[in-house]
Amino acid sequence: MTPGVGAGDTAPIEVRLEEADPGEATADRAAPRIVALGGGHGLYATLTAMRYLSPHVTAVVTVADDGGSSGRLRAELGVIPPGDLRMAMSALMSAPAARDAAGASTGLDEEPVADRRELWAQMLQHRFGGRGALAGHPVGNLVLAGLTEVLEDPVLALDELVALFGVDGRVLPMSTVPLEIEADVSGLESDPRISRCIRGQVAVATTPGKVRRVRLLPNDPPACDDAIAAIGAADLVVLGPGSWFSSVIPHVLVPEQLRALRETSARKMLFVNLAPEPGETTGFSVERHLHVLHAHADSFRIDDIVVDAASVPAGREREHLVRAAELFGARLHVGDLARPGKPVHDPAKVAILVNELCEGELSR
Repeated sequence: MTPGVGAGDTAPIEVRLEEADPGEATADRAAPRIVALGGGHGLYATLTAMRYLSPHVTAVVTVADDGGSSGRLRAELGVIPPGDLRMAMSALMSAPAARDAAGASTGLDEEPVADRRELWAQMLQHRFGGRGALAGHPVGNLVLAGLTEVLEDPVLALDELVALFGVDGRVLPMSTVPLEIEADVSGLESDPRISRCIRGQVAVATTPGKVRRVRLLPNDPPACDDAIAAIGAADLVVLGPGSWFSSVIPHVLVPEQLRALRETSARKMLFVNLAPEPGETTGFSVERHLHVLHAHADSFRIDDIVVDAASVPAGREREHLVRAAELFGARLHVGDLARPGKPVHDPAKVAILVNELCEGELSR
């Protein structure tokens, strides 16, 4: 096997969540501290994978969503959009150790309700039906919005849910204020060299054309202090997969958070999407994903860049990808990461690969 390439092509091993008692200092020292950055379904899969490896997982979540329930609540109440935070909380509330590490389903709607926490994980995700004012709102979005109003602090609201349900780990916002995404998009004018400025996460994701660059508004947003501290104390930081321009790149656009990512001694891994995402990255190669990220944060350094073997055939394309990884000072690793027949990451496969790459480094 070529060093750094094909690192996931080994026989599957069993990955089990460490049963560490948060109240015991010895257990705390033994379990690695993992921070996962992202948003939406990509972060949900990553958190599920990381929970196979440690109970001490912190999710740092983007807060720029302006669509659906989240958009309605941020417009009506002025709160940070709760949707991706809710999904991250639900992921941590689920119990991957009780699943078959060979690849059992992780979908909440397919999971039998094993205990009260599983029930509440499902409840947070449940959307109201009907046609009234509550239609389309997930229960968890309303709970988070209400707690934020009562406690006047989104971090305290999230920590209260963690305490209420006995969840290991934390869920934190990337910023303590709601953010907007603004993008330069080409292909909307007769002259392909001309770009148009598009504002709003939903608009950016659905506008025809090619996204060239994204910005956050405000352009120097306040970071979440607890997220910065978690990154600094981490043993492993994982970024991606997810919507590249709205869930991945924004994490390097908060100056204080980018500084923390540069300065942390944690091992840093980037997981690239299995396929281009319609709207945001239509027609993107894996290599282009890396070049776009580098264009937004050329000082960002990563230890490992991980891609799915099926997304990058062996040969010249993979050689180009190795060079793209070197822009970050990273080694490229290629493995089997997808669920059979589905263009999504398999959390158990991701956990196995991370465990292999770290080779015991995550045991303190």
